[in-house]
Parts: sequence; structure tokens; C-alpha cells
Amino acid sequence: MSAVAVAAAAPAGAFNWPMGAKIANWTIAFIVFIGGFVIVEPAPYDILLVAIVAVWAAFGLKLDRRLMPMTVLMLAYVAGGFLSLTQIDASGKPILYVATTGFLVMSSIFFAAIVAESPESRLRIIGKAYVASAVIVSLIGILAYFGAFPNAELFTLYGRAKGTFQDPNVFGPFLVLPATILARDVLTRRLRESTWRIVWLLVIVAAIFLSFSRAAWGMVALAVLAAAYLAFATEKRQLARFRLVAYLLAGFAVVSLMIATAISIPAVRDLYEQRAHVVQEYDEGQYGRFERHAIGFFLVQEKPLGIGPFAFGKTFGEDEHNTWLKGFTVYGWLGGFAYIILAAWTVAAAAPLLFKPRPWQPLVQCTYAVFLGHLVVHNVIDNDHWRHLFLIYGILWGAIAAEKLLPRRRAPTIARTAAEEWSKRASTEANQTATAPDMPIVARAWERLTAAK
Repeated sequence: MSAVAVAAAAPAGAFNWPMGAKIANWTIAFIVFIGGFVIVEPAPYDILLVAIVAVWAAFGLKLDRRLMPMTVLMLAYVAGGFLSLTQIDASGKPILYVATTGFLVMSSIFFAAIVAESPESRLRIIGKAYVASAVIVSLIGILAYFGAFPNAELFTLYGRAKGTFQDPNVFGPFLVLPATILARDVLTRRLRESTWRIVWLLVIVAAIFLSFSRAAWGMVALAVLAAAYLAFATEKRQLARFRLVAYLLAGFAVVSLMIATAISIPAVRDLYEQRAHVVQEYDEGQYGRFERHAIGFFLVQEKPLGIGPFAFGKTFGEDEHNTWLKGFTVYGWLGGFAYIILAAWTVAAAAPLLFKPRPWQPLVQCTYAVFLGHLVVHNVIDNDHWRHLFLIYGILWGAIAAEKLLPRRRAPTIARTAAEEWSKRASTEANQTATAPDMPIVARAWERLTAAK
């Protein structure tokens, strides 16, 4: 393989050489893994990621132009947040809030950039590290819920498991993507290959249930069904399709049995009956969640620069609990419209990837399904500071860019293959010149190269 081909196929910078690539991959795995430990802020994830991005940028982090839509829209979102600070006494927490948004945007751009460089290996690493993190934090949450170790109350809140997060309503949704990844793996593999995956999946599902996060319950059901449908639609073998449906029905029965067993415990049953209602007391009445939404949408029509972080909660007693609304109250019209465009663009640009036969197709299908679930719960919860949501944006946009870069990556390989074919032909026909008889080979090589572009 020529040096030119190596340079074209490999990521830029110091991570080209083998040891550098290993360090890069282990770094990615570690930072994704510790993303599940956010019990204090700033979390270790925040501090380390800032350092990693700085070092990576010094050694050749490449921001491809195909990431510009996401980058520009996210930066506009943050800029809107800083403009909204002009509407309040911007000291202390409000500045920190918008700065945190800026950090999360940086994390999303970073993950998109490294995925675009090397999608197959990087997405595999991210998926495995995320699943490993989810299994560990799920076990902590489950054991804490049942008081299985000293000071277990540090990992619960209001009788709900919160694991290594500050809120059960973040803990539960964090687990949805790894649960979906494992569920799709189990549905598309032979049973004997999935023993540990089934165990890990059941652990994560149990933790999601014990978080009593209605958003997480709804998202995991939606995401698993959507991922199963996409796997079914892109599977050509009839036997594999039949097995997928059979496993899905069996999985539904097993999870139903788990839930029935759990709610046979009085304390679990009482909280389950309370949380299972679609509308809670705090959703209705004067200044309830839904009335605040209506008031807020009329309010932002008069406030093009927004009203600043925390101002809504101080005025109406509770925060927006609606990410679309918060996009306008905290980030102004600039940020609110930028985020709507970003979400819609991501849905449209990533959709074609779901049916592309790529090595990373399974993870993209799962991530896309979970992303749609997050867009739905935007209507009832504030998740503009969920770290895993920005990781999801990074995965999807990295895959979008990688798909557009694929012909460029294939071109050196095609050219090399054609050159080797030509060289072999020339060596076996040494008495011929490399002109007329060999011109068909050159023509075919050129056609294949230009077709790849």
C-alpha cells in the first residue's frame, strides 16, 4: 500500500501511527465510559473531555466541512444563550449554565469529528464503552434501590433509583441507548451467541424500570420497537426475520414477567401505580406544567432575546419542562429556531443511513430510534443539558459525514487494486509494452476510480 493511500485512508495527525491509534481508541472508550458518572458537577467527564479535546486539537483534530450544518446551528444555539444573559443580572449560575451548554456543544462536535474520521472502529468503541458504563451504573442503581450496601441512599432520590446521576429522570434516559443496542443485538443473533447480552439487557431494563422515569419507559419501548422494525426491514433472510419476530415476542413476555414480579413488592407497586398515570398532579391546574407551556409560548413572542436562564422558574414557580420552549426562553429566537432546524435537519439527513449496508448500520439504527424518542420527550422535560443527548448528536452527524466521505476513502483502495492488477499483467506479459494491450486495464481502473468519486 502506497504512502499516499495510507495518508488518505487514515485519520490526520499523530494518531496515524499504531500506538497513537491505540491511545486514541482507549481515550474514546474511557471518556464515553465515565459519561455515566455524573453524581457531582462538574463531573469527571466534563473536566477530562475538555483536556482531551485540547490535546486532540493540538495533534490534528479534523473538522470536516460536512459537519458544518451541525456546527453552525449549535454555535448559533449557544450564541443565543449568551445574548439572553443581557436580559437578566448575568452573574454566577446563569453564566455557568450557558457555559455548560457551550461545553456540551463542543463535546458533540468532537464526537462527530472523530466518528467521521474512522466510523467503523470509533462507533464500535463508543457502543461498547457506553454499554459497559450502562451495565455498571445500572447495577449500582438496582443495588442502591434495595439498600444492598451502606450509604445506598446516595444513589436514590424520592424512593427512585438514580444510580450515579443527580436525577432519576436523567439516569433512566441515559440507559435507553445501550438497552436498544443490546436488544437489537439479541434479536439479530443466534440465542447461544447472546447469553451475556441477555443478562446485561435485563440488568439495564430493570434499572430503567426502578428509575420510575416515565420518559425512559416510553423511550425504551419506542426505541426497541423502532430498532427491531429497522432490523427486520433491512434483513434479507427470511429465517432471520422469523427469528427476530419470535425473539421480540419472547422478550416482551420476559420483561412483562419481570415487571409483574417487581410490582408484587408493596413499595414498588405503590410507586409504580403513582408514576404510571400519564398526567400527574403537577401537570394540571394553575401554573401546572401544561399551563406553563401555554404561557411560555406567548411570552417568548414578546422576548426575541429570551429571558435568560432560571428566569422562567423564578417567575412561574417551576422550570419550563419543555426543551422546545426552553430553546426560546433561555436561548432567544436565535437559539430556539437554530435548535428546531438542527433537530429537523438531523432527522432528515440521518434517515437515509438507516438502510445503507454499512458495518455501523446497527448502531446508527439504534441511535436514530433513541434520538426520535428524545425529540418526543422534549415536549415534557428539559434535556438541553443531558450529556448523552449531545453524544447522540455527535454519533449521527459523524455517521452522516462518514457516509459522504465514503467514496473518497474507497478511491485509494480501488486505485491500488487496479494498479496491482496492471502490474501483475505486465509482469506475466513482459514482452508486451504498457500501451495498447494494457490500455483496457487502465481504462477499467480509471472508470472504477471515477465511479468511486
